[in-house]
Amino acid sequence: MTNGRRTAAARGSFWRDNSLTLAFGGAFFLVLAGQALAGHAGFNEDLAVDGMQQLTLGEYLMSSDFAVDVTENWQSEFLQFFLYIFGTVWLLQRGSPESKELHKAGTESDQEQRAGDHARPGSPRWAGTKDWRQQLYSRSLGTVMALLFLLSWLAQSIAGAAAYNEQQLRELLPPVSWAAYLASADFWNRSLQNWQSELLAVGAMAILSVYLRQRGSPESKPVGAPHTSTGVEG
Repeated sequence: MTNGRRTAAARGSFWRDNSLTLAFGGAFFLVLAGQALAGHAGFNEDLAVDGMQQLTLGEYLMSSDFAVDVTENWQSEFLQFFLYIFGTVWLLQRGSPESKELHKAGTESDQEQRAGDHARPGSPRWAGTKDWRQQLYSRSLGTVMALLFLLSWLAQSIAGAAAYNEQQLRELLPPVSWAAYLASADFWNRSLQNWQSELLAVGAMAILSVYLRQRGSPESKPVGAPHTSTGVEG
């Protein structure tokens, strides 16, 4: 095989091996761009109604209104995965591939988790330790999701307070402090309306996957698996 063919094969392997991340990453940027364009148009329509000067797209992208719309969705998504990752350590759903097998509730043994003395040659380095590094690494996925949730929720609160105060000033009302905004109905309405939808989606996925199938998907059981099969992926 020539060097050129080897390079082409390597490139093909990269795109195939990372297609899930790349596809969703590309779709994310496309949808974010669409949201920016639609949000810009809608925001300028509101400004026109109020008789105010409209913003350019660049100005809108730097505005608190765009920031709060983006971050309020991000924080709810990271909350969903944080709760799901930690919740499925102990919580079970009989018959769902989204659940562990019924006898495996809990953090499981080092042998089951291939940690400590049971680490294998290909295991991550920290998995084979017996100190704080293993404790940290063994909970790193949920911890990072929790941090991303808190950071995006903080960003939402700051951007939301700025957007709220802009609206207050347009209506010739006094602005509020960040702390006051955290106790406001606007902040909690933005947060809770996203949280309830994420919790509904996770719950629906857990129970519907007991009875319904999607051939070839790891989120589904094999087509012929019994409804009572738990923790089995296709």
